[in-house]
Amino acid sequence: MNAATARAARRRASVRVEGTVQGVGFRPYVYRLASELGLDGFVLNDSRGVLIEVEGTPELVEEFLPRLAVEAPPLAKVERVTAAACEPTGAAGFTIRESPRDGIPDAPVAPDSATCADCLAELLDPSDRRFRYPFTNCTNCGPRFTIVRGVPYDRPFTTMSGFRMCELCQAEYDDPGDRRFHAQPNACPECGPSVSLIDAHGDPIGLGGARDGIAALASALRAGKIAAIKGIGGFHLACRADDEEAVALLRARKHREDKPFALMPPDLETARALVVLDAVAEGCLLGPERPIVLALRRPDAAVAQAVAPGSPELGVMLPYSPLHHLLLADAGITLVMTSGNVSDEPIAYGDEDARARLAGIADVFLLHDRPIQTRTDDSVLRVLGARTTFLRRSRGYVPASTPLPGGTLRPVLGCGAELKSTFCLAKGERAWVGHHIGDLKNYETLRSFQEGVEHFERLFAVAPEVVAHDLHPEYLSTKYATEREGVELVGVQHHHAHLSACLAEHGESGPALGAIFDGTGYGEDGTVWGGELLLGDLGSFRRVGMLLPVRLPGGERAIRQPWRMACAWLTVAGEARPELPRALQGRVPERAWEQVSELARTGVASPLTTSMGRLFDAVAALCGLRPEVSYEGQAAIELEAACEETALEPYPVALEGSGGLLVIDPRATITAVTADIAAGASVGSVATRFHAAVAGAAVTACARAASEHGVDQIVLSGGVFQNRRLLTETAAGLQAAGLRVLMPERLPCNDGGIAYGQVAVAAWRMAHATT
Repeated sequence: MNAATARAARRRASVRVEGTVQGVGFRPYVYRLASELGLDGFVLNDSRGVLIEVEGTPELVEEFLPRLAVEAPPLAKVERVTAAACEPTGAAGFTIRESPRDGIPDAPVAPDSATCADCLAELLDPSDRRFRYPFTNCTNCGPRFTIVRGVPYDRPFTTMSGFRMCELCQAEYDDPGDRRFHAQPNACPECGPSVSLIDAHGDPIGLGGARDGIAALASALRAGKIAAIKGIGGFHLACRADDEEAVALLRARKHREDKPFALMPPDLETARALVVLDAVAEGCLLGPERPIVLALRRPDAAVAQAVAPGSPELGVMLPYSPLHHLLLADAGITLVMTSGNVSDEPIAYGDEDARARLAGIADVFLLHDRPIQTRTDDSVLRVLGARTTFLRRSRGYVPASTPLPGGTLRPVLGCGAELKSTFCLAKGERAWVGHHIGDLKNYETLRSFQEGVEHFERLFAVAPEVVAHDLHPEYLSTKYATEREGVELVGVQHHHAHLSACLAEHGESGPALGAIFDGTGYGEDGTVWGGELLLGDLGSFRRVGMLLPVRLPGGERAIRQPWRMACAWLTVAGEARPELPRALQGRVPERAWEQVSELARTGVASPLTTSMGRLFDAVAALCGLRPEVSYEGQAAIELEAACEETALEPYPVALEGSGGLLVIDPRATITAVTADIAAGASVGSVATRFHAAVAGAAVTACARAASEHGVDQIVLSGGVFQNRRLLTETAAGLQAAGLRVLMPERLPCNDGGIAYGQVAVAAWRMAHATT
């Protein structure tokens, strides 16, 4: 058989693989699969993902193609495989080629991933050359997003570019049969990053007989010290979780009065002794994302009360980097592991920045010399039955893309809101929701927001032509949008963004009825919305229901001082000059109460609001739980925590029609709550009946509106639905009424999902403006 005849008997295919397929061991996997089948050709990374050419008998090529996605490495997420026939070359052998340096990036970057079992075994093996090396990783684990500077995801485009591999590491990196083949952070004690332990003045700390800096740090933590620890995406502040004095001191130094701290137990067994975990929650804790999981605290949990005052839940996460595994194993105790910042600031991620900002908090600093490209907080989620719901989506999940139904005709940026800020970039059918930034209330968080947007624009080659933003003119995110030049602006109402975000993540376009309950959002009529029934789709909506409007005495001060909302609701419930409730006597000055009562009655400096969050605040204050708050949502969290396990008769709530709108009117609820408290009813029974009242009113209002407008899909979203009890009771009632319930799962129901919703609205409007 001559060469031409031989080539004619062979088939060659050009294969494009798209998705998260760079930095996850995909090329060596393809190499091994092709070699197993005796196929010739090559594989390489490029700006769009992975490009493969394979050549062999038609039968073997046909076997190769379906196996590509089915047997992919654990961290790979294959979105699409396309193949086209090309001319056979007859070249023998299969090779892994260098990545080309041209082209527009269009390849998703993998999130950071927890240490795999193989690397953990090496880390703890005294005979291994990486024994106790805190930067051990391979293609199946380790940092990705937090070290990447550009694509293709190759070492020169990461923060490891300054570390030259030793001979042994280079051999692993070059060997397609090694699990460290092209593992970009690959390193060892001879050639890679290293840790150092210093005090608050920057002076080295002696090891005192400890084998290394991590062991010395563990001793300091056991002794009650507070430490700043440089990790994967930034600094943590840590102390021992069972030491009341250490936790209280950390609170005082960090200026974080009550907001719960996250915990890092050394292993799953210890986590089980702290919180109640089911199989789904344990799966989340052990997954490669390693989020903080909120779960019900066990009565005998061995943690200080100051860890999570007033909360029935504890947030736990397991060690996710080699450094964490070593520290927790050495310490042998559960540690508080909270963001390395002063309250309301972004987390520190650079060494000098951390030393400057955390010197007044930490006694010791554990540093390392691997730069962090992007600061990234820990993700937080809660398990509800078989589902999970995010409170914060960040490390371990970002920058994985979220599908955008219908795609977008032009690149678009969503700027989000102000609280729990994220941004979202989209082109084609992909949307990238950024990491958690925080609350955009100062220059530092705004700068972090701007840096994040710029990094994503470079990483995914998105040059936004359309910028979507909230309608509130004073949000820093809105001002950022309006100051961008050469773009088309799209204003999106806050609660419509919540509705659209949930629809889009479920691949729906609507119509649907949305019960959107949150704290505040700028309404189309200039008032403060927050208890809304919206009938809409991805592109438009109309308000068909709302919570009864009430005054917000003193504007934003009422958010920080729930007793003001108690006064406002008592006023609207019929008491022209309500007396200071007994539960608030001695905690709220009589004169201040009288002044706020006058504001609520006259409307001076008191905008109208339909906020469901403020209604929860009012009831929490009437119960004496929380006249003032130190963090957003605190009053509602403590009201939920006070609920009893058994169901009780709900308080009365009226549902009326007014001006074509359904109005949820809880004035009778407020009157009944006040009467019960005056009669000596327990806070638990009041809280339980109130939750049942709100859930029941939501179910009745949604069912009526859905029937009137001919829809059967109900969206539950907004920050108030972070309340586990309210969400489960409302969803169960709607489902019992035969309605389909959608709620956020891939993104938070709070404002962390707003940017994605803005993008979905802008994309829909663009598509429908051309038809």
